[in-house]
Amino acid sequence: MNDKYISMMIAVMAIVTIVLRFLPFIVFDHGEQLPEWITYLGKVLPPAIMSMLLVYCLRNINLVEGNHGFPEVICVGIAMLMHNWKRNTLLSIGVSTLLYMIIIQSGM
Repeated sequence: MNDKYISMMIAVMAIVTIVLRFLPFIVFDHGEQLPEWITYLGKVLPPAIMSMLLVYCLRNINLVEGNHGFPEVICVGIAMLMHNWKRNTLLSIGVSTLLYMIIIQSGM
């Protein structure tokens, strides 16, 4: 691939990202009430997405060999406790990911 092709790809990705970021502000006027289905999706999608990510992350745990999934179970529990305690998604994900990396790298 040449530099011109890569530059065009980056420009298209940037334009699409900008359009997708500004589209809700253009479509939904500030003075109007949001449609009921948008409010509903705003309530149900975050837990649904987190549940799908949890299943995706835990899908390859082998309970018979190796560490039997203990690091994963411990870190999921830590993430749940941190989130219930601080109500900060980034903090709970960051702490549990850091702990998981420490456990995996130490060979436990």
